Amino acid sequence: MMKQSNQFQYAKSQHLEQVSVLQATMRDFSYSKHAHEEYSFGVTLTGRQDFFAKGKFHRSLPGNVIAFNPGEVHDGHSGVDAALQYKMLYIHPEQLAPMLKCAGIKHYRKFEIAQTLLDDKTLRAHFLQMAQYIEHPDDNKLKQECELFQIAHCLAQRHGADVHQQASTKADTLLLRARDFIHENIHRTTSLNEISKQAHLSKYHFLRMFRQHFGITPHQYILNYRLNLARCDLESGAALDDLVYKYGFSDLSHFNRRFKPVFGVTPKQYQQLFLS
Repeated sequence: MMKQSNQFQYAKSQHLEQVSVLQATMRDFSYSKHAHEEYSFGVTLTGRQDFFAKGKFHRSLPGNVIAFNPGEVHDGHSGVDAALQYKMLYIHPEQLAPMLKCAGIKHYRKFEIAQTLLDDKTLRAHFLQMAQYIEHPDDNKLKQECELFQIAHCLAQRHGADVHQQASTKADTLLLRARDFIHENIHRTTSLNEISKQAHLSKYHFLRMFRQHFGITPHQYILNYRLNLARCDLESGAALDDLVYKYGFSDLSHFNRRFKPVFGVTPKQYQQLFLS
């Protein structure tokens, strides 16, 4: 049974693929460094949300909107004695991209938001409304689709100027090639030497550049990516013991220790939220 002071309730949209929401209450829990495959938009409700992202510390007060781009490393904890309450909306890039395109974003598949903390009442209202629709589902798919477009349109109109459209450097291309190699070989053990060869760099030079680009080491990246894949499998009802073997954890206890600091709950608790 989870402690009353820390509660994490996940809900998945019944109408939109790869869109979900988290309702969290935290006092003494701290997220470890991690990243999501999705765009992650949070609204701080009560307390203060302290976290590290984009190379600096942030403090989010009630009403603030937090925006993490896909793959953006961050952590988080309550910054005051009072309980921290917030909602986080997760939207996969494949779900948001068509909406961004319709909203006028030319490079919609590379859309990034430069600011981490946004003071935007309209955007906050749309996030909370979408969360409400997902947490209390009905048969009306149209309203969720329209709300997602409202979110994309708001991002395009209000924060489009913050989008990074910088040309990729050769180093970026090589690092992304190494990242793709990690993804393609995620179910087997790979060495630093093997991965660095994909970028045509010495392994220690590669290690430094990888950490600078992604915010975590290759080892941490592999673990984070495996946890994100395992999370999707848990939502589909996969057996925990199968996932332990599939993603290279030594046993279920090891899987639990890695999963909970990222998602706030154990793998079994997470799965029960979606299969109950």
